Amino acid sequence: RRRPAVVMIDLDDFKLVNDSLGHQAGDELLRTVARRLADDLGGSETLGRLGGDEFAILVDGAAAGHAEQIAERVIAALRRPVTVAGSQVKVDVSVGIATAGPAATDAAELLRNADIAMYAAKRGAKGSWRRFDPAMLTETLRRHRTRAELVGAVARGEFVVHYQPIVDLTDGRVCGAEALVRWLRPDGSLTAPHDFIPLAEETGLVAEIDRWVLATACREAACWPAPGPAGAWPRLHVNVSARQLDRPDLVDEVRRALRESGLAPQRLTIEITESWLSTDQRSARRQLGGLSALGVVLAVDDFGTGYSSLAYLRQLPVDVLKIDKVFTAELRDDGGRPPLAQAVIALADTLNMRTVAEGVEQPAQVSRLLAMGCRYGQGFLYGRAVPAAELVPRLGADQDADLGTAPAEPDRTGVPRLRA
Repeated sequence: RRRPAVVMIDLDDFKLVNDSLGHQAGDELLRTVARRLADDLGGSETLGRLGGDEFAILVDGAAAGHAEQIAERVIAALRRPVTVAGSQVKVDVSVGIATAGPAATDAAELLRNADIAMYAAKRGAKGSWRRFDPAMLTETLRRHRTRAELVGAVARGEFVVHYQPIVDLTDGRVCGAEALVRWLRPDGSLTAPHDFIPLAEETGLVAEIDRWVLATACREAACWPAPGPAGAWPRLHVNVSARQLDRPDLVDEVRRALRESGLAPQRLTIEITESWLSTDQRSARRQLGGLSALGVVLAVDDFGTGYSSLAYLRQLPVDVLKIDKVFTAELRDDGGRPPLAQAVIALADTLNMRTVAEGVEQPAQVSRLLAMGCRYGQGFLYGRAVPAAELVPRLGADQDADLGTAPAEPDRTGVPRLRA
């Protein structure tokens, strides 16, 4: 049976074209996309632009599988690079498909369903399509409800910071901790970051949450117990989102958090994502240079899962590479092929950087990591993220590991500093 269908098309990362090449280049790209879509149309298909970088194709009486064929053609037609403003631009699109039926009895519902399917595709792999499923509508309503609750949560300060221990793999002693935010709901339940941070990024609330986490974690870490005579102060690791890294006042925010908390800069490690390094190299060099000048340590989180240039990486003031848990999971007793973790550790050694392995869950992984030259790690083998009150007892006064720095010594202000 033939039924009307809508194929919704949205250009991925179109804003980057406007921001980097200008709005005139963006308009030129839209005209090229429209021409390619029009050239690909059949007799029963009508193309329209809904606004911005969104297009829709109405199929009047689509046979089974026909809309999917259109989606595949659209993705292929737009995949060829486009030259705008003298630069070649690669165009990826997200495509949603919806067909008239019980879930879409009028034009408004048909467009809504295609839009929902398109956003489902956008959250997946670039250059892909998704067909509407009623479960998508349920999920969309849940996300809208959670987004509204999140706005109120930020206003009311419904967040807490938990800390996952970072240990010296040679003896399991805690030498630092990574700060991880949790949403403490009014009913007392805790929501993990992966359930609300993506929504916070969509709404722009993530920057405010980042600022709060940074200030709170610095304040709590400043109260951690002092080490013994041969020990070193435990380090605090704080993640900074891509949106926060793009803010021009990030360095000032870190400086303010350190000043107000009294935490020595050398005890703070700022973790950035590898994917951010590849977005704007000039901005990355400026931001990381400013943070390094404060005296804080810089770490690349989930290293190996992004696309940063090794030549570029060596130009940045990065001190630590964190081995992604996917690579740690490869480490077993059976020998097998050389693990990718080994390549990351060798690279860090070449660049005079330290390594921290994430996702350590088995003693066998510890043995392999130590044999390859990685001394520090974190994961469920050593503990999940816990409130500061539960972490502090593990920060014993006899610890002597600090991710590669020498013992603490006080400066003339009486604030402990770490020798590089």
